Amino acid sequence: MLHALSDPMRLQIVRELAAVGDELSCSHFDLPVTKSTTTHHFRVLRESGVIQQVYRGTAKMNGLRKDDLDGLFPGLLDALLDAATRQAARLGGA
Repeated sequence: MLHALSDPMRLQIVRELAAVGDELSCSHFDLPVTKSTTTHHFRVLRESGVIQQVYRGTAKMNGLRKDDLDGLFPGLLDALLDAATRQAARLGGA
């Protein structure tokens, strides 16, 4: 899990999912990388158990597995998201 969240792009995806609190389609995320790289980031997050992906029609929906992660690592996800938010604020890009 820590490896998956060590990448800034993957952390950005998780921050957006946490902020919305619901599933988002892959096309919702506007990452400054190629489509194949975006696919790689989603795969790493899925395989590490941070997100779950399901198809709804033709859209692949992504959901944060917050309850599962909190059960395994109480408080860790919240601490990481809080630190990421503080860092983004310091850098001027909340």
